[in-house]
Amino acid sequence: MTDEQELVKHVAIALRSIADPATGKDIVVSGTVSELRVEGPGRVGFVLQTGPDDPAKLADRARAAAESVDGVEAVNVEVRAGAAGAKSGRKLPVMGQETGGGEESAPKPEPPTPDVVPGVRRVVAVSSGKGGVGKSTVAANLAVALAKRGARVGLMDADVYGPDIPIMFGVYSRPRITADERVAPIESHGVKLMSIGFLLDEDTPAIWRGPIVMGIIRQFLQQVDWGELDYLIVDLPPGTGDAQLSLVQLAKVDGALLVTTPQGVATADVLKAIKMFERVEVPVLGLVENMSGFLCPHCGARTDVFGRGGGSKLAATADVPFLGEVPLGAAVVEASDSGRPTVASAPDSPEAKAFLALAEKLAAALEGAEA
Repeated sequence: MTDEQELVKHVAIALRSIADPATGKDIVVSGTVSELRVEGPGRVGFVLQTGPDDPAKLADRARAAAESVDGVEAVNVEVRAGAAGAKSGRKLPVMGQETGGGEESAPKPEPPTPDVVPGVRRVVAVSSGKGGVGKSTVAANLAVALAKRGARVGLMDADVYGPDIPIMFGVYSRPRITADERVAPIESHGVKLMSIGFLLDEDTPAIWRGPIVMGIIRQFLQQVDWGELDYLIVDLPPGTGDAQLSLVQLAKVDGALLVTTPQGVATADVLKAIKMFERVEVPVLGLVENMSGFLCPHCGARTDVFGRGGGSKLAATADVPFLGEVPLGAAVVEASDSGRPTVASAPDSPEAKAFLALAEKLAAALEGAEA
């Protein structure tokens, strides 16, 4: 790929942090921006097709976004009057073709209003206070367990900095683009999947600031053809940062599931995550303790590697439901490495049974909230 193509990709990513006021979609996907090109060293240009509502303001925001990209020194914006969203000139790359490495910065987008994702009955966030607690393992197995119950399930990997869902499902192909320029999720084990890991090369780091992260989450929610779903499980990165805030700003989240391990350093961080979801008025459906004890595959003896009972104590302290323990066993490790979630690869294992029980409790909690 040439340097000019790389620069166009990064500018397109920055422009996608801006919403088209006429359609609510970003200005690249809506067709408001077209003919993006490099006009010379450090200089880019594009056409901005605007409606009657303050085209100068939109042009200024688009220019600022493009100028924020490293390597861009000057921006030529050609404003054309007309209906916003009308497409003209060369089409810009669709999602995934312009998503590359490098560090981008873009102006902060207007705060959107949370909305229901079309066709999706419930959105459930799976989060943790810190990394290394097996959050993605829980999200993957929960999604498969819900699908085994007969539900229509999607799994959105919002951990843009460490997307593990492709590895856990053993899927590495790129999603196809539909005729109406939407992205078709990849299906595996009865679950519809979308991850930035499908769009980046395996060794490409995602070095992005907040506005870019928000733009990616917006694309995953609005541009992916999820179809009709009973559950959209969203695997969030650890902590209380941009991805969490972006999700609750962009979509109506029906509840959050928090994952911890028994030791104190993990439970202390999860308490902060619980408080964050409470502050943004997202119901905390419950807490699950992962890696609660190692089960010997030979004798069945349990060893409490990370201590015991931290999850249930935290749930009582925070006054949230405790949804159970998932033991640490060989089945989980082997399943993660082989690209087959434990619920599918070892359904009779203690770990799989714990995930299935978790799915039952989570479904009951959501049904009870709707009653």
